[in-house]
Amino acid sequence: MSHHLFLLSPSDTPIYSLTHYSSKPTQATSYPLASNLPTWSTSAFAGTLTALSGASSATQSHHAQGGGVKMGGGQDRHVIQMIANASLDSIEDVMRRENAMYLKSVDKFNEWTVSAFITPGNMKFILLHEAKNDDGIRLFFHDVWELYLKTMLNPFHTAHTGIRSGVFDARVRASAKKYL
Repeated sequence: MSHHLFLLSPSDTPIYSLTHYSSKPTQATSYPLASNLPTWSTSAFAGTLTALSGASSATQSHHAQGGGVKMGGGQDRHVIQMIANASLDSIEDVMRRENAMYLKSVDKFNEWTVSAFITPGNMKFILLHEAKNDDGIRLFFHDVWELYLKTMLNPFHTAHTGIRSGVFDARVRASAKKYL
């Protein structure tokens, strides 16, 4: 099961992104586009059906050497970014209606659910996930917010610019492993 985190500035500029693969067991999901077609047609158009259904690629390798994450074919990452960007309008609508920082599930695209966390400074933390885990996601967002605040207190970091700190990345990954 994968989780995709995006931190966006108040002007919706990406500041940080993370793809985390959980070792927790996943539920079997069916893909409606592929299930309605004969088997001979699904093999010929497997990549197209996979991208349209929002599924992750069958050639995806979860962990590359050095602890990094490698996406299969490069197309999966673009689909994930499209879902996150498309959910921004839904997030802003929910922000206007609710007076909360953690917005839970604000949007859904196929098997991806979009959860959001809005800071008092209007930073948007967006998480794409497949399984429901409201308490874990809320605790994860609070940890990421605390880490973000510590990064912003660094006098050598300029606000609303990309976060390239190895310590920040390692701690966000540890929090994701703990809660997601």
